Amino acid sequence: MRVSAIIPPSQAALFVALALFSLSCAPDFPGRKAGEAAVVPPATPPLSRPVLGYGVIGVSYTRVTAEPSPAALSLGYFRRGSVVEVVERRSVSRGEFAESWVFVEGAYRGWLREDAVQIYDNEARAKTASESLAQ
Repeated sequence: MRVSAIIPPSQAALFVALALFSLSCAPDFPGRKAGEAAVVPPATPPLSRPVLGYGVIGVSYTRVTAEPSPAALSLGYFRRGSVVEVVERRSVSRGEFAESWVFVEGAYRGWLREDAVQIYDNEARAKTASESLAQ
């Protein structure tokens, strides 16, 4: 049986490279010195952090809902300048229109319309933006 019958030629090089990489990471790889630890890449921040970013409420006040819908149960309100953790984003279609919502954690855990929130990549930037809204 030919190898090309099992693995297409376009993927054969990728398969060989993956196999060699896997062997090089093995603890008993012949090229590794005794006692040398395996190389472990650092955690990737976008995949390893528990939040997508930090949001600052940019409108006078906004309602927090239990579901990403204007008709959902109201859980409370956030005022302008409040800083929240943004955990999830979701686009919800309503007929021919789509709304963007974010799931946040702060004084309340729930959904906000994304257009009421300015999202920053870290908490320090969000707090600076919040302070500038108070002035």
